[in-house]
This record gives sequence, structure tokens and C-alpha cells, in this order.
Amino acid sequence: MQLVSVLLCLTLAGALAVQKNGKEAPRVAQVYWSKPVPQRQGLLTRNCKRLLGLLHQKNVVVKKLAAAAAAVKMDDNLSEPEKLFEVHTLEVFQKELNESERLVFQAVHSLKRALQGDYRDIVNIKETSRQRLEALREAAIKEEQEYVELVAAEKRQQEALKTALSRNKTLSMLDEILEDVRKAADRLEVEIEEHAFDNNKQMKGVNVEAVLRVEDEEEHGGKRKNKSQRKEADAGLGLSMLIDSQNNQYVLTKPRDSTMPRADHHFIKDLVSVVMLSLPCGWICTLVGLPPMFGYIICGVLLGPSGLNSIKSMVQVETLGELGVFFTLFLVGLEFSPERLRKVWKTSVQGSCYLTLLMVGAGLLWGQILNIRHTQTVFISTCLSLSSTPLVSRFIAGGSNRDKEGELDYSSILLGMLVMQDVQLGFFIAVMPTLIQAPGGDVDGFLLESLHLLSLLAQVLVSLAAVLLLCLALKSYIVGPFYRKLHMESKGNKEILVLGMAAFVFFMLTVTDFLAVSMELGCFLAGALLSTQGHMVTAEVMGCFEPIRDFLAIIFFASIGLHVFPTFVLYELTILLVLTFSLVIMKFMMAVLVLSVILPPSSRHIRWIVSAGLAQVSEFSFVLGSRARRAGIISREVYLLVLSVTTLSLLLAPVLWKVFTHRWVVHSERKVVARLSEKIQGSKT
Repeated sequence: MQLVSVLLCLTLAGALAVQKNGKEAPRVAQVYWSKPVPQRQGLLTRNCKRLLGLLHQKNVVVKKLAAAAAAVKMDDNLSEPEKLFEVHTLEVFQKELNESERLVFQAVHSLKRALQGDYRDIVNIKETSRQRLEALREAAIKEEQEYVELVAAEKRQQEALKTALSRNKTLSMLDEILEDVRKAADRLEVEIEEHAFDNNKQMKGVNVEAVLRVEDEEEHGGKRKNKSQRKEADAGLGLSMLIDSQNNQYVLTKPRDSTMPRADHHFIKDLVSVVMLSLPCGWICTLVGLPPMFGYIICGVLLGPSGLNSIKSMVQVETLGELGVFFTLFLVGLEFSPERLRKVWKTSVQGSCYLTLLMVGAGLLWGQILNIRHTQTVFISTCLSLSSTPLVSRFIAGGSNRDKEGELDYSSILLGMLVMQDVQLGFFIAVMPTLIQAPGGDVDGFLLESLHLLSLLAQVLVSLAAVLLLCLALKSYIVGPFYRKLHMESKGNKEILVLGMAAFVFFMLTVTDFLAVSMELGCFLAGALLSTQGHMVTAEVMGCFEPIRDFLAIIFFASIGLHVFPTFVLYELTILLVLTFSLVIMKFMMAVLVLSVILPPSSRHIRWIVSAGLAQVSEFSFVLGSRARRAGIISREVYLLVLSVTTLSLLLAPVLWKVFTHRWVVHSERKVVARLSEKIQGSKT
């Protein structure tokens, strides 16, 4: 207790000798120890008396505040709102005094703990800093709550004054109407206010962090706001940006006052920039003979973090781009009739599974040679085994490929394998927590994790069976009547048809996501179910949704460019080119090998085209890689390598596809013509 008293007294001495240069603590200590022992004791005694005097004065003031609050409650001359305001103001001042006293003793306790610790122990210093940070966060929350309560009390006082003034004068009819509207508006605000801060601050996993609030000055012509504008922004909270200590940026998602419409101007400007720059980029690529999606990706590179860095709402742009994936797969399903599905489902399931197993096996082999952890090699191999469904769908969109007699067309096989890879993606996302917690070298732990993987596989199979049963029920009883009803209601107005079909797509997406299969599979099945209603239905729906798909696909490919980092690619160009070409060649040869085994002899000539379509890495590796990096499965360096190799493979894919389709499609058509001529000659003879 004596040590605490000494520390308190010295702290008070430092507080009384505050200097502007921030060096009061060393100066106080120097002055204290430079004096003789009797003078030091006298200085300590005087400072202790001052401290005790302050504490005694605080107690006296607290008692006076309590007496004043009791007197206000007994005053009959004040109205009830006025009493509440004055009592609340006194209580806030009382809490402020108690909190200040508590912080003094807490600071002394923290100083004592720091003096007793080992300055060479970084863990101890870190723990002390963490405790001090938690205390500051709690104090900030309390102070913020006190400020909000004072603002509310001030508002109540103003309302009480208005009520008192209204009693002393006769209100006009308009004033009475406005007064009733004001009361109704107050009740509405109370009803719709969620108290999200108070409801969530005590929840498990909720952390209080310090953030910077950056005001948007562009709305005022780039000039600094005056006091009235700043006050208005502070009251409304506007659409300013918040930045935390980890440099994450946040924008307003739901305002406190939801009666006022708001728009995210950053997001609107980002969309305008993407669309306007995508036009010249896509146009130039078309003129030089490249697919326009190259230009859209370049647009994302130019606007992204590695370029102009003008995109502020990256997450929102990428989310909108995901809708492009959904509608792309929906239109793919419209062209993918059930007859084609029945022809290729067995080949698609076998091909995608064999290809993934071969990639994982090759990854484990290289991991064993390079001494890499099994969890890391399994993740990287599975991630790289996936191919881009939206990209390949754009390749074969509008193609003239048809089933030949006794043959399978390459588009059916390719799309079937890609859809099954999307199903595998859902399964892989489900087993990622198991990869995170995978033990190293324990036989019992390995057996338990194997059983867990088998149970997850059984869950995926059960979910797939449930989805197929639901599709059969929808095809038999729902899809036909639902479309006919929409068609009748949408004569002369396509809004109802577009809305109904979009709702059906989102319904299937929600069902497959709930069953933990894959949202992309739900969009594909929605299109496949509608294709059962005939060619007229398919043509009408495609005519409505193709423009929507094309616009959202532009946003999607531009969002891919946001994750392309040319500087990193230039730094490691040699190793990235070697890895990309090695991966593309390996995936191509594995696909050729698998398709040579599972395809019937009459259709083996299409294995080259299908393999060319599969010889790239899916854009979902961006999502999987970010999750794996946060979970600690892969390092930052491996994540950047996966990102760069994925991007380069996507850029190489159109060239590979064009080369093989130009060579092998023409070759296969010549073979078909030769067969037909032989049949004609045979029939004549």
C-alpha cells in the first residue's frame, strides 16, 4: 500500500508539472532524486496531501451531486422531461468523476505491473500493451455512450422547451398538424432503431477497435468543409469511410436513420469507371483478334491496386461480378438439354474425379520431393485442378457444335465436367476446416480425419441426391405451370418474365447453397430445368437474359483484373512463366489421358478440344487462396504464386482454345463429311 501511495504521489507531482514537450516524467524524477532526503520526504508529503485533497474534494462533490439530483426529483415546478434531463446530467458528471478516479488507480496498477516485469520478455510487454489497449477501448465505449446519452438528453430538453412554449400560445392548424407529424416521426425512429451497437458489443467474438473516419470532401468541390457542413456531416454520419488499424476500409451499409435514402457514390463511380474503360479495352482486343474478355481484365488491372488504384468499393464490385457467374451458368443450363445431360453425366463425373485425383497425386509426389506439408500440397493441387466455368462458357457460347450420330459433342462433355468441378468446389470448401486442423504424423488423428472426410463425402452425396429429387419434382409439377403463368402475365411487358426467371434462379441457388453443394450448380440446374419446356421457351428466356449476362460478365472479368499485380509478375517473370506453362501442359496431358480412357472410341477425337478447355485454373482459386491464407494453410508467398499462375493461365486459355478448335474442329468436320460421302456412295451401289 505504501508503494501505491508513493506512486500515486509521484504521479500527481508529474501531473502538476506538465510541460508541453512531453518530458515531464524524467524531469520530475530528476528533481525528486536530486534533493536531499528530508526535502524528498517533504515533497512526497505535500504531493500526497494534494492527492488526498483531490480525492476528498471528489467525494464531497459526488455527495453534493447526489443531493442535487434528489432535490430535482422533489421539485414540483419542473416538468417530468426537465427533471429527467437535469438528473441525467448530474449522473453523467458523477460517472465522469468516478471514472477519472478509477483511471488514476488503474494507471498506477499498470505502472507497477510494468516495473515488476522483465523488459527483455517481449511476451510480457505484449500482454501489458494488450491489457492497456482493452482498457482504453472500454473507456472509449463508455465515453461514447455518455456522449450519445447527453445528445439524447439535450434533444429531450429542447422538446420540453417547445412543449412549454406551445402551451403559452395558440397554435395554428398547420402548427398542430406539424406537431402531430413530429410526434409520429419520433415514434417511428424509436420503432425502427435497432440498437445494433448495444446488442452486439457483448456478443462472443466481437472486438472493439480504433478506426479512422475519413470524410468525403469531393461532394463539396474538393474544398475543405466549413463548420456548418462539418456539423451536418457529423450529425448524419454521411457516407464517410472507416479505416481500421489493419488498413481495411469500410463503407456505410445501413444507416441509423433509415428513413432517409442514401446512395454509395463510391460504388457508383467505380461502376462508371469500369464500364467506360471496358469499352475501349475490349474494342482494341477485338480489333487485334483477341477475345474482348482480355480487354475487360486489362481494365481491372488499370483501375485496380496495381494501376490507378481508383476502385474504392472492391468488395462490392466483385460481389456484383459474381452475379455474372450465376447468370452465365443459368444460360449454359438453358442450352444444356436433359438429353445431352443424360448422355454425358457418367463421363463428366468420372472425368472430373479422375482429373482431380491425378492432380492431387502429382501434388503429393512433388510435395514429398520438396518436403512440403501434405495439407498445403493437397490444397494447392485441388485448387489448381479446377477450371473456369464462366471462361469456357464464353468460349463455346453460340457455337454450332451438334451431336453427330453415335458421337458426343465436345461442348457437352466440357460443360458437364466443369459443372462437376463446381460440385467438387463445394465439397472442398466444406473440408477446408479439416485441412486447417489436420494433425501431423499421428496415426489415430489421421484415422479420425479420414473418417471425418468420408462423412463429409457422404453428406455431399446425400445433398446431391436431395437436389436431384427436388429437380424431378420441379420438372414434373412446378416449372411448366410456373412458366406458362409468367408468359401469360408478361404479354407486352417482359418485366414479369425477367423477374420470375431471376427469382427461380435465386431459389435454386439458395437451395443448393443451403444443402452445402454449390451455388453455381443451382444456377446451372435452373437453366437445365427450363430447357425441358422446349426450344421456344429457351429462346425467349435467352433473349431476355443475354444482355444482363453480358453486362455482369464484364464486371466479373474486370474484377479478376483487380487481383492481377503486374509488378510482382515482372519481378518473378521467369519462374511464373515456367510454373504456368508446366501447369497448363500437365493439366492438358492429364485430361487427354483421362478422356482417352473414358470416352468411347467414336468420340475420342474430341479429347484434344476438351483438354484445351480444361487447361487453365479457375478464378475461384482467388477465393480459396484468400481463405487458405487467412487460415494459415498457405503462406503469403505461395498465395501470390497461386494468384499469378491462375491469372497467366486464364490469359493463355483463349489462345490455346483458338489453336485447338481451329485445328481439330475442322479436322473432325472433314471426317464427318468423308463418312457421309462413303454412306451415300454405299447406298447408291
